[in-house]
Amino acid sequence: MTTALIHHSAFEDHITPPGHPERVDRILTVNQTLNHEKFHDLNRYEAPLGSHEQILTCHPQGYIQALEENIPEAALVQIDGDTYLSPGSMEAALHAVGGICHAVDLVMEEKVDNAFCAMRPPGHHAEKKNAMGFCLFNSVAIAARHAQKQHGLDRIAILDFDVHHGNGTQDIFWDDENVLFCSSHQMPLFPGSGHLNEEGEYGTICNAPLRAGDDGNAFKQALLERLLPKINNFSPDMIFISAGFDAHHLDPLANLDLVENDFQWATGKIMELAGKFCNNRVVSTLEGGYDLEGLSKSVNAHVTTLMKG
Repeated sequence: MTTALIHHSAFEDHITPPGHPERVDRILTVNQTLNHEKFHDLNRYEAPLGSHEQILTCHPQGYIQALEENIPEAALVQIDGDTYLSPGSMEAALHAVGGICHAVDLVMEEKVDNAFCAMRPPGHHAEKKNAMGFCLFNSVAIAARHAQKQHGLDRIAILDFDVHHGNGTQDIFWDDENVLFCSSHQMPLFPGSGHLNEEGEYGTICNAPLRAGDDGNAFKQALLERLLPKINNFSPDMIFISAGFDAHHLDPLANLDLVENDFQWATGKIMELAGKFCNNRVVSTLEGGYDLEGLSKSVNAHVTTLMKG
């Protein structure tokens, strides 16, 4: 497998307050991990700036304008209980959008088989009209629309294994019969959504809530019995991964007991489905993961599996 790594220095310019879990050290740790010689064969690309046209496929103009108008010239602006804007936040968020859309282009043009987007801020909590949960623009949702609009793909599957439910992605695709959103996550936990009975207008939402203390066996059971069969039956043209690694047992924001090999296993299962249905087309993007050791080990396992196929 040939794997693209999408990165940009702008992701270091999105600043949060001291002690905030979604901090610059996260992306520095990911970069350090992927600079190891074992990742020498990654095809490395800088993330271009995303466009308003791309963002408008998932967020209204008024939402974009409100974020732009709140970007401070100095210091920080708090826009909800745990989401902040700094002077470099808009550029970072635009590069995140552009980066994942570029990953789609690279995969569709067969320059690489798959891609991992090492980016921040994360995106899966951003609803159509609301920034929340550290997230500004819903990058994975925008990329799914980009795959449909620019490359003519029909059926898109998104698997989100972040420990927090991807409420924003669910919100954006709630009434879309051509995008399947599957999520494993801890409940109860922020943001409070992701119940079994949340299925969307066309049955294209599939949630697999886990309980505090659940380990890799429960995680694997949720994917094998609920999420992976749903993707198999959907027969997608491309699979996206919202790769949050905060279900790792070291993570401070949740209470699941996964280890890095569990993410490796899940990635392998997704790769099997991609090989079956969509010519190995997988685009993965970083969401959560707030313990630096757990994040490093998990990214290592995830990207290694993408490269091996």
